[in-house]
Amino acid sequence: MPDDLSNTHGSDHHRVSLSEDYELRYWGDRFGVSHDLLKQAVDEVGTSALRVEEWLQHHR
Repeated sequence: MPDDLSNTHGSDHHRVSLSEDYELRYWGDRFGVSHDLLKQAVDEVGTSALRVEEWLQHHR
């Protein structure tokens, strides 16, 4: 079953998911970083949006 793109509340804003192209674009745009840097951040600290944001602030 495909993702429901109209459902963007709840845990969607607390967890960085890179499994779909639109999610990669969303999070890259939200944090203002390249997809490669975003992937590196998730690899380093996991999927918590807060932890990813903190990591990116120190590694830009």
